[in-house]
Amino acid sequence: MTFASEITDGAVALAELIGVDVEPEALTARASQLSDAEAVSVAEAAARIMRCAELAQVAAVGVIAARSARDAGQSGLAQSRGHRTAVSLVQQLTGTARADAARKVRVGEALVNEALAGETPAGGDVGTGVDRDADSGASADVNRPWDAPLSAALLGQAITAAQHDAIRLGLGAPVPSGGADGDAAASDDAREAWSLAAEQLVAEAGGRSLEELRSAARSIRDRLDPEGAHRRYLERFERRCFRLWTDADGNRRGSFLFDDEGGLLAQTVVDSALRPRRGGPRFVDSAERERAAQMIDDERTNDQLAYDLFLDVLRAGALADAETVFGTRQAGVRLVQVIDDTGAPTPTAHAEDGLTALPSAAAEQHICDSGYVPVTVDACGNPLDVGREHRLFTPRQRIALAIRDGGCRWPGCDRPASYCEAHHCDHWVEHEGRTDIDRGILLCRFHHMNLHHHGWRLTRNGKDDFVLHPPPGRGEDAIELRPRTALAYAWAGIDPPPRRFRQASS
Repeated sequence: MTFASEITDGAVALAELIGVDVEPEALTARASQLSDAEAVSVAEAAARIMRCAELAQVAAVGVIAARSARDAGQSGLAQSRGHRTAVSLVQQLTGTARADAARKVRVGEALVNEALAGETPAGGDVGTGVDRDADSGASADVNRPWDAPLSAALLGQAITAAQHDAIRLGLGAPVPSGGADGDAAASDDAREAWSLAAEQLVAEAGGRSLEELRSAARSIRDRLDPEGAHRRYLERFERRCFRLWTDADGNRRGSFLFDDEGGLLAQTVVDSALRPRRGGPRFVDSAERERAAQMIDDERTNDQLAYDLFLDVLRAGALADAETVFGTRQAGVRLVQVIDDTGAPTPTAHAEDGLTALPSAAAEQHICDSGYVPVTVDACGNPLDVGREHRLFTPRQRIALAIRDGGCRWPGCDRPASYCEAHHCDHWVEHEGRTDIDRGILLCRFHHMNLHHHGWRLTRNGKDDFVLHPPPGRGEDAIELRPRTALAYAWAGIDPPPRRFRQASS
């Protein structure tokens, strides 16, 4: 199907659903008359057209950026139209925020660079002018950019421009022989490793949120370039700062720039306190339930509650009473450190909530401060079976579930593990279900209730991926619920295959 025919087919489908004679002013009224299935179909048809239009737009933006390069001077395309940069021109043309315009420029430039790399001069290879024997075994794509799989996937509409940008920025560029980020001097092995990582993320993009893709890309980058990961961690630590100032209206203001560990601590403090308002677990004791009800009924906004919480923490300092300030669970950073069969830790640890990567030294420091809980898992991350001895999952099992699932496993959900409830894949009474890790899964409160009250089912064959079955009559396919992407990449040698994650530098 050609590009033009795909846009035409999408427009025809949309017109059939909405009506060919509907004026823009009457569009909302017409949409309100649609059935549920028709409303979904309209949204899908519109998204199809928008993907095609976005593709045409970023391709044109790439040309604009190439013709507005700094060396073009005042004769550049953007400059000749009164704009200092291509981003400024694109922002005016599209009416988007500067950040969105910059993203379109980055994606467009990547497409143009890929197209230029594919142009082979007559009689020789790209950019070399050297004749090669077709049977010599020389690679035809020796100068193919490492991010070519991303451009191909975008042009094939397998990913969106936003997903392309998230993956490309998250992976960075292949590490050159000198160890600094950059593509110019990167070895063929490094370029291949980064290209394979891009292919892996493209394959997973359909079932992952944009935030998960960003997190996964950064995690893979840290695995491919452990020296760079440590350097970037230290650089973020050096940029940490806190400022207080008074604005023109006399308001006292503050601003944080967190390092990785400090940001995790601040996030867990807020999450622990505001969990009842943000969909935390329901299965708590009566005293905790009463405190949760009081917070839900509180007239303060979430931002005001967070502010008052931080002031309480500052006042209480290190002597803060956990139960009074935070509820039943002490706020703090929980780190997961993977240990292989030889007893050696992986170069990085990650947070239980948020999956932020930290150097192994940070985990060692936490062990000195607060100790650790050993969790033994099999190759699929399934530990601690207790059969039917307990109706609810134990605290140690909850830790194991958090390690394995990383948060709510429902497609597209971003709720962290601390906001989740443990669901029995086999109902305790109806199916005499067992409280075993391999038969349990983390779901946030909303999706847990949705599962029980709207006809959804969860099944699992042995220790394969969990499978989510839509309600009967929906006509939708079952969905495999893979673990959070970034968490999967923390398990070296398990998933994905080692070949995709060999280190580019030692």
